Amino acid sequence: MESLFDAAARCLAADEIEAKLHLTRQTAQAWRDGQLVLQSPGKPEPVEEPGRPAKPVLVAPVDVPKRRLNTNEGLAALIHAITHIEFNAINLAWDAVYRFRDLPQAFYSGWITVAAEEAYHFQLLRERLNEFGSDYGDFPAHNGLWNMAKRTAFDPLVRMALVPHVLEARGLDVTPGLIKRMRQAGDEKTAAVLEIILRDEIGHVAIGSHWFQYLCRQRGLDPEQTFHELINRYFSGQMFGPFHYEARQQAGFSLAELKALEQMGIAKKRGENTAQ
Repeated sequence: MESLFDAAARCLAADEIEAKLHLTRQTAQAWRDGQLVLQSPGKPEPVEEPGRPAKPVLVAPVDVPKRRLNTNEGLAALIHAITHIEFNAINLAWDAVYRFRDLPQAFYSGWITVAAEEAYHFQLLRERLNEFGSDYGDFPAHNGLWNMAKRTAFDPLVRMALVPHVLEARGLDVTPGLIKRMRQAGDEKTAAVLEIILRDEIGHVAIGSHWFQYLCRQRGLDPEQTFHELINRYFSGQMFGPFHYEARQQAGFSLAELKALEQMGIAKKRGENTAQ
């Protein structure tokens, strides 16, 4: 039987949209059917960039244009930004499967499920873009999620702490507000898609929380202290609030972690104001 790691590498490397979606569905089904094994001939090869189409053009986050939601172009641009996050999330899930070896089978099952659900989210959002007369790639986007994936490729504990537990968890904070804005703009269809995404993303962040805590226990580390240290090391000067407490707690955040994040944000904001 084929190695799961080889199959994940193919999903990660696919640079055409339809090929990545097809391989994601196919690989997820093969794993569920017991047709893939956790065997690898060696260490994973470095993955500098995942497979992706020639467009969208990638720019710095500050160079991604902001558009108002009172025009169809503005709505399409916002939907495109979320679509891009979901496409990146497919690659992030497959990279977690491919990158990190010698973990329990449940780790791989979890991230394969995430990959398949992110592909579904991408398809739903792309359909909405098409209904606006646009497609994925029509607007510029940034590469922040994948850049953090590269920075955390050396350790699954750091990856679990910083990608699902921080960057992807921001979706739990901002998506309820986006749903409200879409409804105010009269876009019930996109609001309904975002509700599906919010429901599933709580589960995705929970998977990251579970494995972060698992790896901390395995190494004899205190999860809350370790999370605090990693946040300070990797996110100096950045703000994280406001937080959707209910969604984050459903996704595995402790109340102490949320309070610590809030305090860190307040302290950093004070530091920025003092420096100005």
